[in-house]
Amino acid sequence: MADMIEPRSGSQRPRLLSLDAARGLALIAMATYHFSWDLEFFGYLAPGTSTQGFLRIYARLIASSFLFLAGFSLVLAHYPKIRFAPFLRRLGVIVAAAAVISVATYWFTPDSWIFFGILHAIAVSSLIGLAFVRLPPLLTLGVAAIAIVLPALLRSPSFDAPWFWFLGLSETLPRSNDYVPLLPWIGALLAGIAVARLMMDRQKLDVLDRLPAGPRWLRWGGRHSLTVYLLHQPILIAGLYLANFVVPPPAVDPVAQYTGSCEASCLEQGNEAGLCQRFCACTLERLQAENLFEPLQSGAILPDQDQRIQTLADDCTIRSQSAP
Repeated sequence: MADMIEPRSGSQRPRLLSLDAARGLALIAMATYHFSWDLEFFGYLAPGTSTQGFLRIYARLIASSFLFLAGFSLVLAHYPKIRFAPFLRRLGVIVAAAAVISVATYWFTPDSWIFFGILHAIAVSSLIGLAFVRLPPLLTLGVAAIAIVLPALLRSPSFDAPWFWFLGLSETLPRSNDYVPLLPWIGALLAGIAVARLMMDRQKLDVLDRLPAGPRWLRWGGRHSLTVYLLHQPILIAGLYLANFVVPPPAVDPVAQYTGSCEASCLEQGNEAGLCQRFCACTLERLQAENLFEPLQSGAILPDQDQRIQTLADDCTIRSQSAP
């Protein structure tokens, strides 16, 4: 991930071991969050647990840390001189890994596949961020701040078309297991670029050399973060799959499952909690009244392919928005 744009041995600037350790800590945090998501997926946690409350904030902090470190590393590798060949080579590896993630998730979870996750964000943001490496750091900080606030100002149905999803300005999106759009997340990468430039311009990078480097295994994970990222979820999922046979998850109330999943998906779209509660209560009532609830839960009908589901969802959207 961020290590794909860090200078390797043989470059003019030596590695900062504390930066490797920071990536290692970010990887541990990411794995713990994904483990909570996996527990929810297998039914050990209530639907929506991993996308609400503290875990929602936790996930955003983790994504921000990876992008910040990617921006910081971009400066270490390409300032004052941009090394295009290594950059393009490592960018290609990240793009290929992002494509693998998209194809794999579309195959296994087509209703929530990852079309623009953390790897996609790092790839596109790094390409844009390269243009800021040699710009004044205060200007970069200003652009970062603008990127962070833009979604709150420009979000519109005009960006709902699929080719705009990567921007982060859409009001309606398909559900995704990992959605890290360009806005506002490029702001974290640009902030990393600005901080690294400020430290370099003031010759303060030696401060990082004095920070704890952590154990070797932690630094190893930080240096190979892309490999760890690609392997950790299959390992976690395989472990929980086997555990499922020994300690099965508790039986789930289908109504509670639907409500939790519906509200979590609604909240992910940036809607208010009250609106989501009204919308999900309305759709549940309509589904039960029209005898569609059980077929929907069993997979006998698909929400994006059944016009009855679309019609009642549109009606409940209007009702929930007009309610006080």
